[in-house]
Amino acid sequence: MKRTSRLCLAAALAFAPLAPALAEPAAATRLVADKSQIAFVSKQMGVPVEGTFKKFDAQVAFDPRKPEGGTVALQIDTGSASLGVPMSDAELPKPPWFDTAHFPQASFQSSAIKALGDGRFEMAGKLTIKNISRPVTVPVSIAPAGAHAVASGSFTIQRLDYKVGDGEWTDTSVVGNEVLVRFKFTLAGFGPL
Repeated sequence: MKRTSRLCLAAALAFAPLAPALAEPAAATRLVADKSQIAFVSKQMGVPVEGTFKKFDAQVAFDPRKPEGGTVALQIDTGSASLGVPMSDAELPKPPWFDTAHFPQASFQSSAIKALGDGRFEMAGKLTIKNISRPVTVPVSIAPAGAHAVASGSFTIQRLDYKVGDGEWTDTSVVGNEVLVRFKFTLAGFGPL
């Protein structure tokens, strides 16, 4: 019995110097914002109009080999929305649209991630805009890009579900209700696919 205890103690002491190295977490995945984008496309009087959000951030804890244990949280600065036309851009922060004084951020929080194969995943979660949360399912493709990984995809929402374009702008013949959201996130520190 004493011999077994001594062997265990000797083994513990021998491997003690390795413990800190083994306990260190893997490098955290982080968003490379200047190589990422979020765009939205709506129809104005039947003509597609594209806008972008210029400021956003994400927290990603995701192993593509074990996606079911991952989480993704995204925060979008609604005041950074731009259609590229100064007059339209001046309207977007106002109460009928994003009401940035009261709701400076929109967000997405994943609740489940499922692998579909070949670098494709499905993320279920809640999208919150103007403090209104709705469930969404987001298809995502992830591909290596040099030292980084790129996650991209698109999904459609109904703007009136979130009271974006409220009041007189609820007339969908002027601004369509359907909005296509497209994204491309460049991620550093992402694990192997």
